[in-house]
Amino acid sequence: MNPHFLLPNRPLSVAILGSSGAVGEEILSLLEERSFPVGNLSLLASCRSAGEIQNFCGTKLKVEETTKDCFKDIDLILASAGSSISRKWKDTIQSSGALMIDNSSAFRMDESVPLVVPEVNPGDASKHKGLISNPNCTTILLALVLSPLTKHIPIKRVVVSTYQSASGAGAKAMEELGKLSQQVLDGVTPKSKVLPHSLAFNLFLHNSPLQSNNYCEEEMKMVNETRKILGIPDLPLTATCVRVPVFRAHSEAVNIEFTKPFPIKEAYEILESAPGVEILEDPRNNRFPMPQDVTGRDPISVGRIRQDISNPNALELWLCGDQIRKGAALNAVQIAELLLPKEL
Repeated sequence: MNPHFLLPNRPLSVAILGSSGAVGEEILSLLEERSFPVGNLSLLASCRSAGEIQNFCGTKLKVEETTKDCFKDIDLILASAGSSISRKWKDTIQSSGALMIDNSSAFRMDESVPLVVPEVNPGDASKHKGLISNPNCTTILLALVLSPLTKHIPIKRVVVSTYQSASGAGAKAMEELGKLSQQVLDGVTPKSKVLPHSLAFNLFLHNSPLQSNNYCEEEMKMVNETRKILGIPDLPLTATCVRVPVFRAHSEAVNIEFTKPFPIKEAYEILESAPGVEILEDPRNNRFPMPQDVTGRDPISVGRIRQDISNPNALELWLCGDQIRKGAALNAVQIAELLLPKEL
């Protein structure tokens, strides 16, 4: 790897942009948990969160309001404050010389910006020009399964339906789900302020903007980002994304058509050894992965791999993964770890 693309060979000056959000808080926890070489840590957020106190390695740190001076002498910026904020500060960050790993969708489809899942395309991280994008949460979970399978037998088509938890809409949506669920139990009609509809004992199609093809933005993220990560620009993939009344962790029902029949036993063997993936099931008791199985955990859980009875070349499978962790924060930290000098 070209040393130019590595992070400095010393404890790093790190900034978390959007530290007070659900993903920002998870990044903070992971940096400590994984003993990431942090020399100095800056917690950045909007003026609304400035002054809040967060803990890191036994030390209380105050959240600062983001200004252009915050990026001076910073080596690594882990950004999770939304697309508009990432676009606002991109040029300032790049001119400061820091590496920006961005969790928003702002730059994912920019041809000059690597879109990386470390278990799938780690080599792309070394192609960065000061900016690396973290993929969409559902895309990350899907790519972890598709990548090892398509290396064995090429994929011809993918059909996926997602069951996305409140965590995908942030900490406020998670909090609101709890409050509105209690209102329903109390006989009160719930009224959502965070999401367009109440998620309490309810579900609705993902509310991201509809595109001209009548697919929503979230669905097209899965299509376009998966193609880029796997390096298959013409991969036929269709998605339907649904928001469901689960606090944390996303689930996906995936139908994968290959160029020829894929023996189920081989699929299990491949996914059992795939990085970031675990098989979790007890078929005799009809027990397969659930969101509660993966909440707060790194690997995604896969189960119920079966032959598609309508297509001899297709397999069906079910997966669950923690959207905040592997679907966002952990993936970003892992990208940074790819660029650490081995001596560090």
